[in-house]
Amino acid sequence: MTRKIVIDPITRVEGHGKVTIHLDDAGNVAQSRLHIVEFRGFERFVQGRPYWEAPVLVQRLCGICPVSHHLAAAKAMDVVVGAGTGDGLMPTAEKIRRLMHYGQIFQSHSLHFFHLASPDLLFGYDADPATRNMIGVALANRELATQAILMRKYGQEVIAATAGKKIHGTGAIPGGVNKSLSVEERDRLLKGAGGPLNADQMVAWAQGALAFFKDYYKKHKAFIDGFSKFPSNHLSLVRKDGALDLYHGVLRAVDADGKRILDDVDCQDYLQHFREEVKSWSYMKFPYLKRLGPEKGWYRVGPLARLNVADFIPTPLAQKEFEAFRAATGGRPNDMCMHTHWARLIEVLHAAEKMRELLRDPDVLGGDLVVHGQRQPEGVGIIEAPRGTLFHHYAVGEDDLIQMANLIVSTTHNNEPMNRAIRCVATTYMAGQKEITEPMMNAVEVAIRAYDPCLSCATHAYGQMPLEVTLVDAAGAVVARRRRDRTW
Repeated sequence: MTRKIVIDPITRVEGHGKVTIHLDDAGNVAQSRLHIVEFRGFERFVQGRPYWEAPVLVQRLCGICPVSHHLAAAKAMDVVVGAGTGDGLMPTAEKIRRLMHYGQIFQSHSLHFFHLASPDLLFGYDADPATRNMIGVALANRELATQAILMRKYGQEVIAATAGKKIHGTGAIPGGVNKSLSVEERDRLLKGAGGPLNADQMVAWAQGALAFFKDYYKKHKAFIDGFSKFPSNHLSLVRKDGALDLYHGVLRAVDADGKRILDDVDCQDYLQHFREEVKSWSYMKFPYLKRLGPEKGWYRVGPLARLNVADFIPTPLAQKEFEAFRAATGGRPNDMCMHTHWARLIEVLHAAEKMRELLRDPDVLGGDLVVHGQRQPEGVGIIEAPRGTLFHHYAVGEDDLIQMANLIVSTTHNNEPMNRAIRCVATTYMAGQKEITEPMMNAVEVAIRAYDPCLSCATHAYGQMPLEVTLVDAAGAVVARRRRDRTW
């Protein structure tokens, strides 16, 4: 007898989604899908708005990663106002943006690892759900929970100082920024105000978080290495010299063997290399590399992909950890899903080092904030958001109104990998089982959570969005059903 398993909602992720798994008569996995059941449509919302509003408007996509959208849109509008494609800003403007961005990376990664992922690591994916949560973490390890809260707070304070407020700030504008740091703001973030919220403490706590994971890894190596392991391509920005750069760079992709399949492409040329597929069962698109096609051209993005693509990390402590990470696979690309947490914590350390480095730079106190040049009709802004590579593309008319917008967000890039992860875990834990238990279903969620998906950000579809209304009587019988398709 065929069976259908539904996980709805997916827990400890941002946004709303569900998973369906179909088992055939023999109990094997016949089909597995991640369904995104909400639609936002920000590409249409911004059309007709003045271009300078885009960096403020688009961050309303999400309250978790607004800085990423804010900066990606600002970078696109830099091109529109003639400020260059990433290298033309004033030093103060670029460094303030970078500080804002690394504050975002730091707080978002800390939130995900400690609040969303750590319950599964501390208690096991098969633990009682009443314990397997952040409250359980706080009761079991008070010090870890306290550090998690304070690390996120520090990142938010960095964002507030550079963007004007912690959520949905206004700091980045086309061609630069609207504020730098005061001496007081710089000193408060760098040295603290009599408490632990200072740059040195964040570096130390980041090292402690890495030590926590590596200790867990030693004790559970077989589980970490074997859980949801499958080969894939990997995509990220890198600096022109191959270094990890989360703010700006060129697009590079490698295959499962480490061979380059996208060789340091200029971000403005992304349309020559990427396509997006639409499927009837999801409001999330399926991107792929054009020359490889949808079957072979899909890829992962995010912390794991970034460490697979980059040649080195340009901060000393994170570089040392990077070398150990790469050594674990003999220098080959890492395709182990749970190693994403390891990669994420290396980026936490890198972000802490970069924030300290930038806060020590006198340019963050500067007064030259904005530059303009020759007006352009369109621009592309690409940034490495916490969850992976984020594309913003806008066309602007002579009346200064946005005519076209296309967003390919990090979670959308990871759509196919997440679907494959679901099938991998379902096949391992559910195939041939007479009873489907809660731990089995949570194992599927563990695989999804490793990608830290932001599902509300990812809901951008092209084609038909149906509106279906069903009228049901008091007895539960369907009286009438009406459907209307809306073209986007």
